[in-house]
Amino acid sequence: MELKPIGIIHTPYKTMESVPYHGGLAKEISELEFFKEYEDGLKDIEQTSHLIVLYWLDKADRNVLQEHNPHDAEIYGIFVTRTQNRPNPIGVTMAELVKRRENILKVKGIDALDGTSLLDIKPYFSGIDAIQDARIEWFEKAIRESEK
Repeated sequence: MELKPIGIIHTPYKTMESVPYHGGLAKEISELEFFKEYEDGLKDIEQTSHLIVLYWLDKADRNVLQEHNPHDAEIYGIFVTRTQNRPNPIGVTMAELVKRRENILKVKGIDALDGTSLLDIKPYFSGIDAIQDARIEWFEKAIRESEK
């Protein structure tokens, strides 16, 4: 298996502490800079309002299998959380396409450090990608507890 970056992500987040826990919480504009050899792959990207963005979390601890999350004090297996720490630290978020300028996409919704390697993007299809009744029980419990 071989992964090859297709670009670099530029964000205002210079430290791990400054990165939003989830892309949906990121209000700042970031840039997805595609390497020039991939620019032709952006043809017609302006027809897409939202993107699924995949990136490599190079600061992740690849040996962690359980950890806390910011929603409660419980320890969970990493595969039921969105922690960056995992055996294959691939980040994923949905981002709003704001503007394209040649090989650079300005987007909102990125939760990655400045300089993170961009692996891929895909168009987000609301009718296919959104699963209305999907749930995560521990997260729903944590939200209920925080509202008390």
